[in-house]
Order: sequence, then C-alpha cells, then structure tokens
Amino acid sequence: MGMITRRAIAGLATLLLSAAVVTVGAIPAQSAETAEPQTQTLTGIRTGVHPTFDRIVLDFRPGFRPEVSYQFADELYEDGSGEIAWLTGCAFAAVQITPARAHDDAGNPTYLGPQKFRTRNLTNVMAVAITGDFEAVLSVGVGMRKQTWVKVFTLTGPDRVVIDVGR
Repeated sequence: MGMITRRAIAGLATLLLSAAVVTVGAIPAQSAETAEPQTQTLTGIRTGVHPTFDRIVLDFRPGFRPEVSYQFADELYEDGSGEIAWLTGCAFAAVQITPARAHDDAGNPTYLGPQKFRTRNLTNVMAVAITGDFEAVLSVGVGMRKQTWVKVFTLTGPDRVVIDVGR
C-alpha cells in the first residue's frame, strides 16, 4: 500500500505542476492598447514655401504618432515658468504635441537647432520657437504677420508633424 500512495502522490504532484505551467503560459501579453505610449523625440525643424501657405515641419525619431493641436493666442508663454515667450509677429499660434519631447532619457537635447528663429523666407510666418518641453508635451509657438488658417497634422515615413499656415 505504501508503494501505491507514493505513486499517487507523485502523479498528483506532476499533474499540479503541469497545471501551474499551463496557467503561467496562458497569461496574455500586455496588448498595445494598454501599453504606455512611447514619447516622440524631436530631431529637426524645417520650413518651406508653397503657393498658398507656409509650412513648418517638425522631424521626429521613428515611433508612435503623437497627438497634435493648436490654438490662436494673444501671447505665447514658456511652459513650466509661465514667462512670456517673446516672438516676432502680429498674430500667434500655440501648437502642442503630445507625447513628445526635444531631449533623450538622460536629458540631453535631441534637437540641436535654435530654440527660436526668424523665417525670412516665408510669406506669413515670421518666427518659430520651442516654447515648452515639459512632461511629455512639446510646445511650439508660431509668429505670423496676420492671423489666417492653420492646419496641424502628422505624417509617417519619416515621422513628422506638419504645421501649415495660410497666407
């Protein structure tokens, strides 16, 4: 009888161990929908003239496409400090890109160009400035000669945010 009991216990232990392995193996991996979004990293800013609008392009490293929005503003403010961001123009648009930043995980800048610059080659856009890089929100100010339409959107291949400003 001692032999049957040992075999029964060994069989039961094997069965329990197999069930535990199957249960652990059955735990689903975290889906992309519930995973934390990756933060886009700014690498460059370009400008261009088109027949009916001026274009500002913000280049990013490959990754998820961020959300972009804008609003017209009487003044632009530096994120974090709340200080006025002085920028050439008679009308202003404040663009927010999230999740995005202009630095790497170690805090080193990934965008090495100027934080504020004039756009002498454009018709309506007079100046562009990075007004914030704080808590995964990258803010960009656009100074214009006059307030017209603005369109912001993302493109891929390469990943970029586009800001079109009507003349």
